[in-house]
Amino acid sequence: MSGNGKDLSSERQALQAVETHHADMLRHLNGLVGLLTETVEAGDAGAAQAAQATLLDWCDKDLVPHALAEEGPLYSGPHGMPEAKLLVDGMLAEHQVIVGLIEELRTADGVAAAVAAGAIQRIFALHLDKENRLLMPFVIQSPALSLAHAVEGLHELVGEGAAHHHKH
Repeated sequence: MSGNGKDLSSERQALQAVETHHADMLRHLNGLVGLLTETVEAGDAGAAQAAQATLLDWCDKDLVPHALAEEGPLYSGPHGMPEAKLLVDGMLAEHQVIVGLIEELRTADGVAAAVAAGAIQRIFALHLDKENRLLMPFVIQSPALSLAHAVEGLHELVGEGAAHHHKH
């Protein structure tokens, strides 16, 4: 335990779980966007539509629920603190941009779909980098906040395995 009553080992485990989940999500997104781009470049409209549908399905089932889960306990604590309010406001704005691009992807086709997908990929990568390097370290360093508590049980934030780890 640290002086503020936080178990730093739990905080480090939570950070590791979220960072690992972020890396897995980004790797998956990169693969889906790469496939869409390749099929568009190859002029294979059927394969491009299938790749686009797979990417949209992943966005709807993984990316958007991840963003919404973050807006709960992970963002609410830092958002209430003057030192982190602007960072969280910026990250919430990025969620809106990502959701807008997903809606754009939903109605786009061909090159426009590949462009929207690439924009989602780049903004999501930047967003994850801010969470990993700025937001989560702030939470861990703040005596009043706990990353482990904020992400506990939220598989959208830590992945399936880590969310249930503490229960077994």
